Amino acid sequence: MAKKTISIIMAMLMMAGLLAGCQAEPVDSKSPDNESVVGYNVAVNSEDLPFQKFDEVVEVHIGQSVSATDTLPQGKSVDNNQYTDYLLENYNIKVICDWTAASGNDYEQKVALCIASNTLPDGMAVTRQYMLKAAKSDQLYDIKDLFSQYASPQIKSVMDSTNGRAYEDVTFNDKQVAIPAVEVETGGVQVLNVRQDWLDEYNLKAPETLEDIEKIAQVFLEKKPAGDETIAIAGPDKNGKPYSDFLDAGTTTCGFDLAFSANDAYPGFWLTDESGEVTYGSLSQSTRDTVELMANWYKKGYIDLEMGTRDSTIELINSGAVGMYFGAWWMSGYGTGDAYRNNPDANWQSYPIYTSDKKWNVKMGSTTTGYTIMNKNASEDQVKAMIIMSNALLRDESTFDVSEQPLVFWPIRNLMAPADECEYTYNELIKVLNGETKPEDYAKELSAYKLLADDTSVVKETVPGYEKGKQLTVQDFSMENFGNFQRMYSLLIGDRPYSTTPVEKKVYSAVYSQTETMESKWSNLKSMEEEVMMKIITGKSDISEFDSFVQKWKAEGGDDITKEVKEIM
Repeated sequence: MAKKTISIIMAMLMMAGLLAGCQAEPVDSKSPDNESVVGYNVAVNSEDLPFQKFDEVVEVHIGQSVSATDTLPQGKSVDNNQYTDYLLENYNIKVICDWTAASGNDYEQKVALCIASNTLPDGMAVTRQYMLKAAKSDQLYDIKDLFSQYASPQIKSVMDSTNGRAYEDVTFNDKQVAIPAVEVETGGVQVLNVRQDWLDEYNLKAPETLEDIEKIAQVFLEKKPAGDETIAIAGPDKNGKPYSDFLDAGTTTCGFDLAFSANDAYPGFWLTDESGEVTYGSLSQSTRDTVELMANWYKKGYIDLEMGTRDSTIELINSGAVGMYFGAWWMSGYGTGDAYRNNPDANWQSYPIYTSDKKWNVKMGSTTTGYTIMNKNASEDQVKAMIIMSNALLRDESTFDVSEQPLVFWPIRNLMAPADECEYTYNELIKVLNGETKPEDYAKELSAYKLLADDTSVVKETVPGYEKGKQLTVQDFSMENFGNFQRMYSLLIGDRPYSTTPVEKKVYSAVYSQTETMESKWSNLKSMEEEVMMKIITGKSDISEFDSFVQKWKAEGGDDITKEVKEIM
């Protein structure tokens, strides 16, 4: 049997070992057993192939988005910095940046121009919309076979953690046309954050339903624990929106996604029923009912009366004036750190909110959030190099000094994390706190959970007040290292609901990208929708405007778009 075939088989066996919970040790790439195959010093051990150094320098040309606010040290550039030096030294991969464009619209316009003119660089990171455009015009390399051979066990375990969704997202006409950025599953999940110390002061139980939230808001508004400035429920600020949508599926900051899902409503998502019919969730009766409920809460003063116009809701929360707000798992720690600096006793706790029959429905974000595409005219070595770049970044990203090297300058950077990274980390941290495992048990693991070793090494000193079986409070945490405090609080408080509570229904959008008609009409439809919903909630329009919106949405392109979504299902 050829040695190359043996390497592939060993890679498959190693992957199976990872999925079974076994962890492999890195092998010295200078082992005398290594043999040269296709420009590589390939060893039989599967860990060598994804991290081998080319015999000769391989140049990879890229396009790169950059931020106007981030700068590199003097003498450094997008393709000459500590990370590109690392790629050249360790893998003989030389990154050459053909062009840069400011992140956002400028970069997307440049990507669109490259696709239209068929002048893609060897590789670049794009959104799903542009990946599909390039694929439809047959400009992308089918990386399926090379990815199978050269993707690292960590990369493959991340892909496999999505139960096939990540592979589906990068498959076009049976070709794998990209490496996806895989998002943690909890990234789109919203929880309710509550001042537990306020609940305790008034002998209130933690909320479970929308009815509970309303009762708590009434008490907060009457008792005013933060004085006359007390706000029971924060709302989105002037840069926010009332709920997430399929094009921006991460959960909103202080929007009401969780309130909608508690009513089995999923506005902003394309939904399919058992018969295959496609509907737009914003048009449903359950969405209408929830908008009317939010309007009632606003009218009673439960929701911030400056919702939609306030400069920063985060600053409001940090000031100590807010009793409840909806947000992602990371909001309670990373997002509102100044709340604890201003008041170390602000005991924010995170909870799921159930339907009236006590079921938790969750609106899920896209499994993949970005894509590294490769020009079909790139050489095989260039494609291998870009796969190796993804392998190395996942394995070694946490070792770089980001104060010197802003993340935005890392070439074709894919954010990759196992779908269950937060939940897995939560449970391992609890094991360490319970004394079931030790931090050193994680120190040498070659794992896709790239931050786990660091997390387990600091959890005991960050949560010195931990007691088995007792719900953690802010007093149990040490803020001496504030960065560690924010991460541990986010994981152990903010992600506790999703890590420990069964979910009745996970709702995904049927699509997370635009159809042809959307490209010309969606911007106007979206603006109309957000304006109508905000006006109804804030009392500027009657709930009857919802019905007018539905008819207008359908007439101005919505029906045509719905047909297109159904056709691509």
